[in-house]
Amino acid sequence: MEALPQPRRVPRQARSRAIVEAILEATARVLTERGYAGTNTNLVAERAGVSVGSVYQYFPNKDSLITALHERHAAEMQAAIETVLVAAKPLSLYEHLRAIVHALLAAHQVSPELHRVLEKEFPFFDAPRDQSPADQSIFLRIRQLLEDHRDEVAPSNLDLATWVVLQTMEALIHAAVITPLPQHSMEDVEQAIVDTLAGYLLGRQPRPC
Repeated sequence: MEALPQPRRVPRQARSRAIVEAILEATARVLTERGYAGTNTNLVAERAGVSVGSVYQYFPNKDSLITALHERHAAEMQAAIETVLVAAKPLSLYEHLRAIVHALLAAHQVSPELHRVLEKEFPFFDAPRDQSPADQSIFLRIRQLLEDHRDEVAPSNLDLATWVVLQTMEALIHAAVITPLPQHSMEDVEQAIVDTLAGYLLGRQPRPC
């Protein structure tokens, strides 16, 4: 497998981070509207309100922009999970699962068309999990969640259980947002995802009273 195209440099200062965020947001809009063939760095620069030189300062080509969008998405999912897990209110494992699924579904529904483009047309620009800092962090946080609720978890291998949970959750959430089922409400789909995860982890289908 060829190495994924990477940014030229990582922004350190607030102003540089703001420029990169504007560039990525512009890339997302152009990619959604025009597809891969209609996306180029000149158009991205115009939409971002920066010079094309500023784009090339951070990104060598449009492929590196798409790779960066994938990693930004992973970082957004990491932040959504972290927000749930640092909540002060004690939660059961089932309640944690329900809160995480709800947060991730909400995050994916912000720009569903962009997710469709990234996941259906450009999955090969998504870094393997062991090369994505955000994905690695997500794995460790979910692994710790299962460890914290060890007395509730049916599977004995928590590393494998974490992998199954993340793979299942990602596949079902992407399917719900990218190819939604009009005959089912998002609330019903969300509950089905939670029950699927709970059935695997808890060995039963607990419903809150």
